[in-house]
Amino acid sequence: MTESVTIQQPNQLKILLIGDDCVDTYVYGTVDRISPEAPVPVFEPIYEIVKDGMAGNVRKNLEALGCDVHFLHGATSRKKRIIDKRSKQQLLRIDNDTASDPITIESELPAYDAIVISDYNKGTVSYELVEDLRSRFKGPIFIDTKKTDLARFNGCFVKINQLEHKRATSLPDKKWLIVTHGDMGAVWNDWVFPAEIVGDVTDVTGAGDTFLSAFAYEFLIQEYVQAAVKFAIRASGVTVQHVGVYAPRLEEIK
Repeated sequence: MTESVTIQQPNQLKILLIGDDCVDTYVYGTVDRISPEAPVPVFEPIYEIVKDGMAGNVRKNLEALGCDVHFLHGATSRKKRIIDKRSKQQLLRIDNDTASDPITIESELPAYDAIVISDYNKGTVSYELVEDLRSRFKGPIFIDTKKTDLARFNGCFVKINQLEHKRATSLPDKKWLIVTHGDMGAVWNDWVFPAEIVGDVTDVTGAGDTFLSAFAYEFLIQEYVQAAVKFAIRASGVTVQHVGVYAPRLEEIK
């Protein structure tokens, strides 16, 4: 008989999530011939799946970890991915991005445990919003951003990937900066955290959203950056073994 493992759940964390919203549509089908009109494959759709993307995927990841999430977002973008059903390979992505007006929060902030910001640079999140929240909110702020003047986010945990790190025109103090390197792991404050060995990597879509969510969650539980980075790497390793965005449960990560 296999003994089951019970994961002890902490008190539910209350999170304010701010970011760019997106609806992701995955169209699965087959390619069996080349078009007679041009040297291009003919895609025959079979079925489609609709999921929340961008900050909406961050919300799903936080909720999968048991958090109570209040989500503020601007206009909703849409992305459609054309996927070969047999190989699970993405053949084409069609983007219909919608620019948003910046969000402002003038009212008093309720008693959140943390603020998480998922900034895909579609207009919802401004530098001024982050600076205002940092000055008024007493808890930790976690931000994943495609902006480049990152020194303005000093005092917030800033998670970016290797390419975004190269594009940055300024950086926060290194104790606030986490740089992910895909299958090479992550770096924080000169500490190098190797990636864990996982099964077949199927799709890296949404891995950054999972990392941000898992890092914020574990930091709030442990209050220890190193443990949070390791937990986030492990969570991302679960996500990349699935097609499309995926929100791993605590049991899968542990």
